[in-house]
Amino acid sequence: MDRRAFGEFVGPHGELASYAFGWTTGSDPHVARLSVGIGAGNPGGGTFHAIIFANDGDHAFSLVDEPFERVPQGGPDLTAEQSRAHEDLPFVWWVTDHVMQHDRRAWWMRHWLLGTVCIQTPEVFERHEPVLFVSHDADDGVWQLIGASDASGSNGKVGHLHHAADEDPSLIDVLDLPRGRSATREGVGRPWTGHL
Repeated sequence: MDRRAFGEFVGPHGELASYAFGWTTGSDPHVARLSVGIGAGNPGGGTFHAIIFANDGDHAFSLVDEPFERVPQGGPDLTAEQSRAHEDLPFVWWVTDHVMQHDRRAWWMRHWLLGTVCIQTPEVFERHEPVLFVSHDADDGVWQLIGASDASGSNGKVGHLHHAADEDPSLIDVLDLPRGRSATREGVGRPWTGHL
C-alpha cells in the first residue's frame, strides 16, 4: 500500500512552506520519505528531501539527494549537501517537527515506522465489531483496541496499530494518545472522547 499526504504550513512570522510525506508498506529499507518546499520563486527557495526512519523507539530524519515529491512552495530540488549548507535549514527542521506532531496522518506513518503493536479483542481483530475503546497503557506502553463485547477474560489478538488504522481510518484521531490515556466513542462516526 502506498500512502502520500500533502499539506501547507504557515510559520509564526508568516513564513510559508509546503510539504509532502509518504510511505510504502513492505518497503526495503523501512523508511518514509519527506519533501519540504520554501520560497517558491525566490532566489533562496528550494525543496529539501529527507528520509524518516525508526531510531531508538522514536523517529529521526536524514537529508537525501533523491527528490520525493514536488510541492507548491518549493523551488529547485536541493541535494543533501546543498540542504545542509542552506541558511533556512533550521526552519525546515522546525517545519518537519511541527508536521510530525500536528498532522494526524504523520501519526499513522510514525506507528508504521515503529511497527507499533496492539492487542485487540478477537471481535475487533476479525472485524466483527468496530473499535469503541482505545487505551495506551502507562506501564508498558501497550495499545489495546476493544469493541462492544466484554474484553475481560478474552484472548487478545496481537496486530499492528497501523493495520488497524488501515481498516478503520477514524482511529487516526487517537493515534497520538499519550501513555496512561484512553479514548472512547459510542459508535462508528461518533467523536472520540479521551479521559484519564
